[in-house]
Amino acid sequence: MAEPVCAQKAPYGVELAVGDYSWCACGLSKKQPFCDGSHKTTEFKPLKFSIAQAEKKWLCGCKQTKNPPFCDGTHKSL
Repeated sequence: MAEPVCAQKAPYGVELAVGDYSWCACGLSKKQPFCDGSHKTTEFKPLKFSIAQAEKKWLCGCKQTKNPPFCDGTHKSL
């Protein structure tokens, strides 16, 4: 199984509006932390998630979180 690319060793703090999103799981997207379709040449697929209330969220940048798409601090041990 392939490993995702670490886009950055820190989370992305993003203000999200109510709606649906696709988090980049492969690490190749140029629109981090969101999917831009770059995964199509890999075995990875974006993770779709919904936000019910507008708020700031911390999305994983290292792609190693155990709670995708949200940061769980794993980047601190890389």
